[in-house]
Amino acid sequence: LFKDGVDMAGKPPLRIVLYSHDTQGLGHTRRNLVIARTLAGSEKHCNVLLITGSSITSSFMMPKGVDCLTMPAIHKTTDGDYQTRSFHLTLDQLTEIRSKIILGAVEAFKPDVMIVDNVPRGANAELDETLMFLHTQGDTRCVLGLRDVLDCPEAVASQWKRRNNAVWIERYYDAVWVYSDPKVLDPVKEYGFSKAIAEKLSFTGYLDRLPGGLPERSSGSIYTNFDPPLGEIVLCLAGGGQDGGMLARAFCEAKFPDGMHAVVLTGPYMPARMKRKLRMFAMSRPHLQVLEFHPEPIQLMIEADHIISMGGYNTVSEILSLQKRALVVPRVKPRREQLIRSERLAALGLIDTLHPDQLSPDEISRWLSQGNQQVQSARELINFNGLQRLQGFLKELVDVPDRVYKSDN
Repeated sequence: LFKDGVDMAGKPPLRIVLYSHDTQGLGHTRRNLVIARTLAGSEKHCNVLLITGSSITSSFMMPKGVDCLTMPAIHKTTDGDYQTRSFHLTLDQLTEIRSKIILGAVEAFKPDVMIVDNVPRGANAELDETLMFLHTQGDTRCVLGLRDVLDCPEAVASQWKRRNNAVWIERYYDAVWVYSDPKVLDPVKEYGFSKAIAEKLSFTGYLDRLPGGLPERSSGSIYTNFDPPLGEIVLCLAGGGQDGGMLARAFCEAKFPDGMHAVVLTGPYMPARMKRKLRMFAMSRPHLQVLEFHPEPIQLMIEADHIISMGGYNTVSEILSLQKRALVVPRVKPRREQLIRSERLAALGLIDTLHPDQLSPDEISRWLSQGNQQVQSARELINFNGLQRLQGFLKELVDVPDRVYKSDN
């Protein structure tokens, strides 16, 4: 389609940067990968550069037109503070390195659009220089992409005030895209966003991983230890793995109904000691399989009859897309984001939820013993057209002749 940097119609591909700070888990990376695949395949023939703090990003399948730049990693403590992950540097020293990497990449890539995931100024304000640079150039549209739930209102108000987020959004961003439906949570009302931010905000709908409809289960199996024909499969998803050990262990110790096969995906960041314990469980239980990483976890979810998981945006969106019976055990620290999400969706009758304080093998066994129950279709209750609508949002954004959304106040 392209020769010497232009397409067959003589137009250069649209250049898009997707930034995610990736301090914990795989959520930001996986969300940006889904968005990148959608935009790269749009009629705009986009080239998409992922700028990420997660080294695991390169292990995912990259479609044509998408590549990634990985920065030195930082991670978030249980108190919600940032720290360096590997280097013996102060946080400020590593932030300066990451900031220069981002600015240099953006200057060279010259994006038409930059989409920032969830954190307006980046981790530890590492995007400040880049946002100010793009503001002076006048050619790049800047978008803030937000998930459905940020945190409880009190925490969001405190954090946004401390980081001066509202001022930066009003001054440096052209649009705010919320990847959800206000029926679940309306951030303008619940977080008290200013009128200026509300005017820039649009709901895309949830990012449906299967816009073409529900797939059929395969005739074989992608699981290595099970011989088809398979019985029922229950899949446990521990997120990135840092804090999913308690869920994974309770799952492995649960009593599974006769004929049911159990699979746990630990996530690449689960501590090695916990993974060893889980593998020991699997050695004595032939119906249990432990996987550390899968580049396309939704393939595992398609095969599963029941899913037990943490409550991250991507995993829950995939569960709802697939219309799977699910038990969500949310993270409650350092943010209450997952707890709020699971409670709202449970109130709509779309999932079951269990507070982590109540987590035990017996509770998981009890839920599994309830058997197959009819699952309500999420598409009948909430907007799931996010990926389809993103292309229209992008076209509308880049076709605006002037940066009319910006405020210099």
